[in-house]
Amino acid sequence: MQQQNNRTYQPSERLALGLGWFSVGLGLAEMAAPRALARLIGVEPDGPSLSTLRACGAREIANGVAILSEPDRAAWLWGRVGGDTIDLLSLLQARKTDRARTLLATGAVVGVTALDVLAATQLSAAGGSGRETREVQITEATTVNTSIEKAYAFWRNFANFPRFMRHIESVDTSGRTSHWRAKGPTGIRVEWDAELIEDLDNQRISWRTIGGSHIEHHGSVRFAGAPGSRGTEVWVHIHYSPPAGQLGRGLAWLLGSDPEALIKEDLRRVKQILETGEVTLSDGPALWRAAQPADQPERLKTFVGVQS
Repeated sequence: MQQQNNRTYQPSERLALGLGWFSVGLGLAEMAAPRALARLIGVEPDGPSLSTLRACGAREIANGVAILSEPDRAAWLWGRVGGDTIDLLSLLQARKTDRARTLLATGAVVGVTALDVLAATQLSAAGGSGRETREVQITEATTVNTSIEKAYAFWRNFANFPRFMRHIESVDTSGRTSHWRAKGPTGIRVEWDAELIEDLDNQRISWRTIGGSHIEHHGSVRFAGAPGSRGTEVWVHIHYSPPAGQLGRGLAWLLGSDPEALIKEDLRRVKQILETGEVTLSDGPALWRAAQPADQPERLKTFVGVQS
């Protein structure tokens, strides 16, 4: 198995990341060398000033780490704006040793505050979360002990998808278009339409959603002979930009919090179906546990979403 998860950050997110790293760097300097920093900004390095710098350093590091972990969340940037306000008040109230340096430091804080406000405003305008526009790519692969022709024919028949994709309930096809019905983790159902954009026999199948669907994405499945005549390599690539909406961010909602793991599990199901004719079930909590007979196989099939 191989996987890839590349995210293309929006301009506001890239700005947030830069500010996050700036926070961490400034915080480390305030914590590690408060006396030198106090002299640099023209402030008397006395006890109160050093304590204030260390406290501000801890705040900057925490805020920076939060931004780096979630650069699409406006709340962390607004938190920096609040911290900037505290820094300005502290500079105004501190005992000065060099007013010119303090004036330059104040100007620098004002400039950074403007950037913080800009990034926070942009993220807030996007609904408070840049996840709404983040592009995500997922690539998974598996080797199946079957011929390319059999693997291609199985994937090309979209009616097979409910057999191995636990969230897909049904697929109706008409020519090069198809209508999909699915159920998300919370039990809410959603539907969308898709069209074939490429169909090369025994080589590649590509699709994309149409009609302004809530589930906007495109992807492909590629087939190639495995080295050493060991069967067929199946590569699945999905690209989606989760839109805003009540249904919960498109595929991100549908696939859950870990779409890579879910697609990987779907590929395990495909491998089992193509090699053995059925999905091997176990009493374990997941399909990657070694299979063993289940006490109630029909009930277990219903639980894991396998259709006979």
